[in-house]
Amino acid sequence: MKIEHSYPFDPTNGMTQEELLAVSPGKEPEGFREFWKENFALVANAPLKYNVETEVWSPVPEEKIYRVRVTNYDGVEFVTWITRPANSQGGLVIGQGYGNIATASASKHSLTVTYTAVRGLGPSQCKDIPWQPLAHVLHGIDSKENYILRGVIADQWMTLRVLLDMFPDCAGNINYSGGSMGGGMGALLLPWEKRFKAAFLHVPTFGAEIRFDYESTGSGESCRKYVLEHPEARQVLSYFDASVAAKYIRIPVCCTPALFDPCVAPAGQFSVVNAIDEKYKTVFIRETGHFGATDADREIEKKAALWCDEHFSRGSN
Repeated sequence: MKIEHSYPFDPTNGMTQEELLAVSPGKEPEGFREFWKENFALVANAPLKYNVETEVWSPVPEEKIYRVRVTNYDGVEFVTWITRPANSQGGLVIGQGYGNIATASASKHSLTVTYTAVRGLGPSQCKDIPWQPLAHVLHGIDSKENYILRGVIADQWMTLRVLLDMFPDCAGNINYSGGSMGGGMGALLLPWEKRFKAAFLHVPTFGAEIRFDYESTGSGESCRKYVLEHPEARQVLSYFDASVAAKYIRIPVCCTPALFDPCVAPAGQFSVVNAIDEKYKTVFIRETGHFGATDADREIEKKAALWCDEHFSRGSN
């Protein structure tokens, strides 16, 4: 595979498919599981505070879309959109990407969809958190307690609580889908929230430390440059290593990592995918990510969509 490009670095990380499939997950820091279980408990045990601000126009007449403002356990507010189809078959939490800020959208897979603009981004902007992606990903990096991804994951968990409070009939068929940042968030949040039944992770970010060895154009580049000058930040980021969390996933997951990706280092993507137990994952390898899709990629997209249709349906496992 040869992809023509003008980047001043190699978006394949100089690795073949076989080499990428051999990339190991990151080393688990002490207290990793306890840290995430405690974070989840904070969300699960907090008072549920949300306000349905308005119903917005829907491109599908029989669907309703609500703009909802949510207050998390730490007092931070964020906005989510919940789309309710006429005949909902369950729920779907969608994780946004840095380049794809959440907004109102149609439902998917006949599911009630919640699409959250996580704290600090888009309609969830506030005065204390940078809204520029390259600054957002570094916010609070002085400690694992303050780091932005801790709150970002908490926002996704709280979103699910809101979804189930508004539409309790979704219980029993809760799924997750996310790409890029949303893919990395998914790997971090899925192991601890047991109500998720299946998930789709596309070109996931926040992989193992090997990602810092390679240039990119995405949020990972901001982290790579930061740890060069502040090596102590590696310890903080180790608690947000999606490849470490991914080994604790115990539900069916479809993964679509890319061999060529200028935005999210393929080595990092594959560290996440490789960490998931073989019996839970289905992997469709793309030729490119964050780049023009090839004919082969379009076929992969069809396969992934069919997988989601099958596994996100009520009654499937």
